[in-house]
Amino acid sequence: MKTKKKTRFPLPELYIILLLLLFYLPILVVVVFSFNDSKLFQWSGFTFSWYEKLMRNQTIWQSFATSLQLALLSCGASAVLGALGAVGMAGRQFKTKGLLENVSLIPIMVPEIILGMAYLTVFTLFRIPFGMVTMVIAHTTFCVPYIFINVKARLTGLDPSIGEAALDLGASSRRMFLDITLPLILPAVASGALLAFAMSMDDVVISFFTNGPNTNTLPLQVYSMMKMGVTPEINALCTVMLGAVFLIVALSRLFRVRRKRS
Repeated sequence: MKTKKKTRFPLPELYIILLLLLFYLPILVVVVFSFNDSKLFQWSGFTFSWYEKLMRNQTIWQSFATSLQLALLSCGASAVLGALGAVGMAGRQFKTKGLLENVSLIPIMVPEIILGMAYLTVFTLFRIPFGMVTMVIAHTTFCVPYIFINVKARLTGLDPSIGEAALDLGASSRRMFLDITLPLILPAVASGALLAFAMSMDDVVISFFTNGPNTNTLPLQVYSMMKMGVTPEINALCTVMLGAVFLIVALSRLFRVRRKRS
């Protein structure tokens, strides 16, 4: 006797499709309308004119260069501070260790509007000129916890006997850190630094409170352009940045595949 197969309702598949549409449909709309011949959200023809205007817009590229410089400086400083802080706290036990770890995570828990106002107050109080220096200090402060968390989690999973064995064999603490600890935590530092880089490039609120007259970042420039209405030039900029991200991800994936094969 044949048993009838029960038809399963594809709820998980529909959920995944709906989630992907929710994530990527707005991005697809931006990409499509970057080739629109009209400024309005009404298709009137295919054109590359907005990309040509984007390439000739020196203000946008200057803002992009400022954002890139700011992200690299703050990311590098936060990588050093976060990694050394995590390594230093992992190797010691004291009463206030848990309190210090919680305090170090405050910059990612406090709303950015409060952080921005706090930076503005401190820099004004100490009469520090607003510009690249103030922005690097502010961005480094809220980027440090991302590296600290990643490195701390990595150190928790490491076997402490590896470092102890190196010390027993006559290695100094500096040599143990450079030859053993640093290579082991380097992937965590890199992943935290990439997240910090993305957060710095994307920041608007803290940059708004700490920037100077000659340090306009790309997010602030886009925000000021949005006040005058959405133009396909902004859509073209988003498409170019999206293409750059996809290219980096593809190259990273290709590098990993080749590394596994070799």
